[in-house]
Amino acid sequence: MMLNASFCFSQKKLPDKIVVLTFDDASQSHYSYVAPLLKKYGFGATFYTCEYPPDFNDTVKYMSWYDIKQLSDMGFEIGNHTWHHSRIDRISNDSFKSEMLYIERKCDTMKIPKPTSMAYPGYVTDATKIPVLSLLGYNTARVGGNRAYNPVYDGPFYIPSFTLNAHNEQEIIDAFANAKNGNSVILTIHGVPDLAHDALSTSPTVFESCMKYLYDNHYIVVSMRTLTGYIK
Repeated sequence: MMLNASFCFSQKKLPDKIVVLTFDDASQSHYSYVAPLLKKYGFGATFYTCEYPPDFNDTVKYMSWYDIKQLSDMGFEIGNHTWHHSRIDRISNDSFKSEMLYIERKCDTMKIPKPTSMAYPGYVTDATKIPVLSLLGYNTARVGGNRAYNPVYDGPFYIPSFTLNAHNEQEIIDAFANAKNGNSVILTIHGVPDLAHDALSTSPTVFESCMKYLYDNHYIVVSMRTLTGYIK
């Protein structure tokens, strides 16, 4: 259980079968493969964007900002994953603010709505950065942890998630059953596949199997922004 000084309480009990899809690191496959499949199933999602060094400009591995704009125009949420995918416990508050503002300025230039949700690079948190997030107008931040999210007990800047990879398909399918009794399941996914980071890659076969399971079993699959409509 994770509590913090600004923990939130549910406005109403979360419906059963709420699943949030989140995608990290701006992999090219998010645009070329993932988004069309999500539209096919009518699913929402949040794409946490960064300019992953050193080769973000390699458009075989990573989305361009034009691609990210297309995701936004398709109705998906664009979240903030910092400029350089920086471990926030190793940088100053001023540097963290600059990392966040860079992504905001890129979104503004591309006429993408200002991000209000962020994901911690590497799942690494730092409580001293929470005031910066609040000052910048963020209302949620996502971590890892491989457990379900309960808005009564989990602070809005420590929202846990399960991580899908190439080898844990059944574990994730089993985890979806936790989306009940006031809990929701947030899923973190990297590239499908991830050509820049083999260790984080998820195969299209595994990904589509999980998406089909959600669709066939009538889960409500939404973005982080939509989830916040259920909490305060």
